[in-house]
Amino acid sequence: MAHVIYLILSVLWIGLLIGVSFIATPVKFLAPSLTRPVALDVGRVTFAIWNDIEWLVLALLVPPLVFMNIDHFSAVATFVLGILLLLQSAVLLPVLNERVMVIQSGKHPPSSADHRNYIVIDIVKLCILATIVWKQSGGIATLLAK
Repeated sequence: MAHVIYLILSVLWIGLLIGVSFIATPVKFLAPSLTRPVALDVGRVTFAIWNDIEWLVLALLVPPLVFMNIDHFSAVATFVLGILLLLQSAVLLPVLNERVMVIQSGKHPPSSADHRNYIVIDIVKLCILATIVWKQSGGIATLLAK
């Protein structure tokens, strides 16, 4: 059962990640009535809440690891997800939030790679989660075949 819970949580995280980071966030910039500073502020609030949700899903992934035969990949993948999330939370989000504040004040901050780095980390998290799902699906299929 723990394998199934771990799989479901990983699939849930993938769906939420795609929905928030790769669909809803870019789409808001296509709304002609939404100014860039307002869209950035909406993004700032969205990603603050999204960050809390990601920490919750990560925390929920840990108990199934404790109650199942922890394969090395799942343990390492969960740990790496935590490190990536920590980088986004502690390093990138504060910098990006400050950048939004500067833009909202009417100034133009110098270009930086922070936003691109955040996106790259999201892509890496998505790849790790997809690999988890692929491996867990195979493991569950093997268990069901027995």
